[in-house]
Amino acid sequence: MYKFKTISDYHQFVSLPKPEHPLVSLVNYGNLRYPLDLREIRWTQNYYSIGLKRNVRGKLRYGQQEYDFDEGILSFIAPQQVLHVELDQSSPVKATGWLLLIHPDFLWNTSLARKIKNYDFFGYAVNEALFMSEKEEHMMIGILKNIQREYRSSIDKFSQNIIVSQIEVLLNYAERYYQRQFITRNIANNRVLSQMEDLLSGYFDKEEIMEKGLPTVHDAAEQLHMSPNYLSSMLKTLTGLNAQQHIHEKLIEKAKEKLSTTGLSVSEIAYTLGFEHSQSFSRLFKSKTKLSPLAFRKLYN
Repeated sequence: MYKFKTISDYHQFVSLPKPEHPLVSLVNYGNLRYPLDLREIRWTQNYYSIGLKRNVRGKLRYGQQEYDFDEGILSFIAPQQVLHVELDQSSPVKATGWLLLIHPDFLWNTSLARKIKNYDFFGYAVNEALFMSEKEEHMMIGILKNIQREYRSSIDKFSQNIIVSQIEVLLNYAERYYQRQFITRNIANNRVLSQMEDLLSGYFDKEEIMEKGLPTVHDAAEQLHMSPNYLSSMLKTLTGLNAQQHIHEKLIEKAKEKLSTTGLSVSEIAYTLGFEHSQSFSRLFKSKTKLSPLAFRKLYN
């Protein structure tokens, strides 16, 4: 596995000149030249990368997912994430696009150093990358070139703040476009919501929950073939509740059913719902309903 510690390491690997700035670089994707004998590459990097790519012949595996870059999409990769690329260097189609590389040290002592971790799309699997219209692509390319113009000009005490501000503008536009993508895919997203409901209903109806414990967001996301962050963001947009809250809502629904229709004790109900300790179940139930399990049961007796 290759490890690119610096942006300069990556430039050298893909046969590009030394970066004009050691901590931030805009790369023309069409100029990349991988070693000719390579058919696949696995690597980690110590910097953020934001890629706007089109017609990249090959596959990129990111986490457990694959994506073909045949359409214009924007992808986000954080430091230390593992990438696996299968190259097709025989293709006559020329790849195009841009790759913005940002070392975390460049963000040091700025507000974005803290905020960048809050942008969920840096944790998304590649098949959840951002699809953009032609107009949106032009907007993003304009911001990328503003960043390049700034680091190419004379560096002064304003340079870092101006570049960081441009990066933040780009990320904020990306966040807006992601929300639009969630909304415009309502049919598909509502299907996922239905699948999530069926998945949780099936999980709580099975006796194996007593052995495996409560379902996790990771479990649900894995079965729905998406990343936990993406699932939570999508559900939040659709319903106002994230994935963990959906799990808790389904759990409380099942608990209410058992409290009102069975003679099981609170401890027995807690056990059937995957809790090792009934106190944990009681605390969660009260936090969601404002009633203890016993107080709730009395309403039906």
